[in-house]
Order: sequence, then C-alpha cells, then structure tokens
Amino acid sequence: MKLLSFATAALLLAAPAFAQTVTMRISHPVPPGHHLHKAFEGFKADLEKTSNGQIKVEIFPADSLFKANENHPAVARGAVEAASSTNFQWGNTIPEMSVTSIPYLFTDLERIKRFPGSEAAKILERKLEQKGVKNIAWFYITRQSIFTSGKKPLIAVADFKGVKIRGLNSIADSGLAAVGAAPTPMAAPDVYQALESGVLDAGLTDLSAAVSRKFYQVQKYGTVSPYFSVYYHLYVSPAWWAKLNPAQQTLIMAAAGKAERDMVALTEETAGAATGQLRAAGMTIHEQTAGEIAIWKAAMQKPVVDAFVKAAPEDGVKLIELLSKL
Repeated sequence: MKLLSFATAALLLAAPAFAQTVTMRISHPVPPGHHLHKAFEGFKADLEKTSNGQIKVEIFPADSLFKANENHPAVARGAVEAASSTNFQWGNTIPEMSVTSIPYLFTDLERIKRFPGSEAAKILERKLEQKGVKNIAWFYITRQSIFTSGKKPLIAVADFKGVKIRGLNSIADSGLAAVGAAPTPMAAPDVYQALESGVLDAGLTDLSAAVSRKFYQVQKYGTVSPYFSVYYHLYVSPAWWAKLNPAQQTLIMAAAGKAERDMVALTEETAGAATGQLRAAGMTIHEQTAGEIAIWKAAMQKPVVDAFVKAAPEDGVKLIELLSKL
C-alpha cells in the first residue's frame, strides 16, 4: 500500500469518515530513565498531536508488558501492536541483524546517520518480514560501549582471561571468547542482578544504560570503547498494520521517522554526559587510546566476522560491504 503525503494524511484524519481511534501499544525493555524511553515519549507526543488524538500510543517500559525475549513472538501473533528490541537480540534467528555488532566495523557517526533507508537496512527489514514483523524505525542507541568490572579494570586483552562477562549472542560473543573471556548471553534487564550476585564478573552495555541501570552501584571500573553500534528497532504487527487506513499509516511513519532522526542527537548528548555521571557516581573510568583500540580490534574483530559470515552465508558478506561503503 502506497503511503499518502503527510499533509493529505492529516486532512483525511480530520474527515468524519476517517474519525476512528486506534491504539498502538509499544513494549520495550529499557527503564524510564533511559534515553530510548524518552524518544518513545517524543514519538507518542508527535503522533497523538498530528493525528488529532485519533492514534493513541501507550508505552510499556522495563519489561512491564512483555519481557525482552517475548516481544517478537508477541508482536508476530498480534498480542501487542508494537515492540522494540536490540538488533543483536535476534541472534541466530536472524543472524544478519548482528552485522553492526562486529567490533570496530561501524561506529562512524555520519555512516550511522545514513543507515536508515539504506540497502543494508532494507535487507534486514525483509528478513524481519519473513519472521512475521514489519519494521518501521531504527533507533541508534550507541556507538560507545562500556566494559564494566568489579575487581580489576579491563584494559589489556589479557585482562579478559577467565572473566565471566555479559554476552550478546553467539556471533558477537566470538570476539570475547577469542581473548579468553567466558561470555554469557543475557538480556539487559537481568544484568544488574547477575553482577550483584556474582553470576557475572563484568558487564557490557552502552554508556547511557550503565547510568540508567545503575551499574555504578555494583561495578567499580569501566572501560569506554567505540566497540560496536547498536540499534533498538521499532516493529509492528503486520496484521494490525494492514487494518490501518492509509492516513494513519502515513502519520505513524512520519512520527517514527522524526523520532529516528531525533534519536541521533539524543544518543550523542546522553553518551557525552554519561562518562562524567559514572565518574561522579564513583566509578573509575578508562577511555581507550588509539593504540588500545588497534590491539582490541586485531584480537576481536576477525573471530566475529568469521562467526557472522558462517551464520549468515547468504547476505553476510554483502552486509559487511554495504556498511563499509555507507
């Protein structure tokens, strides 16, 4: 179905024939203090305004409606209209989604800005459709990761040996395993408790999440690295989407596109403040030097590339090439 222009959509929704109210519930796993939730609040405000209140948005943060690993099946079967997940959470279900998790491959801001709407994004969106969801936005969440630890800082690659660290999935974790770490894939909401209890020795997350999830309460050290990029993407139920009229679809896509663009500045601003906030909270923060980045890249990138291409033989190499050329 071809979308209408924004102006036409707004006029149609004002007409009596289109005066039907719909609800869009969004489930996501981050806490209300995280900047992703703030982006969804902006999306809600914009969409409810442009639709004259005919599209109501309800946001359920912090696993309050469905847990992180339940969001995809819930949307696919129509139990909720929309949800947001990290790209790497798809693991081996859609291995291609882990392409931005290849260490030091895709962390340049200008290239990140060009990702939505790119051929790489379109390939991933087709993969998502095959798994029963329709993607409508890519929210850039980080290009600055933090490796947190309690007993000693993780600075040299040798520091990872034997460390039980939060992993992401079998593809991304290949780099950590290559330097001797013991990664355990774990959803973000579960990491704090695992660190507190000693199930994990170290965490891996984005800078802003280390603040909003209060890692500073259970971890003493943090190493900041441009390790990889992560997107939270917003996807909807195709069955629900098909029931919307063209005006409603147009306004949702317009609001999603605006939130997608606004997210870039919001993420950069939040990450810029996070290092100071973690230091103020008592953490000892180390920011990687160019030399350290080169050493980590040499040790960790190839194992992840190899695992990625093996898991995604059809489009893996093409996706790496497309991201490299953005």
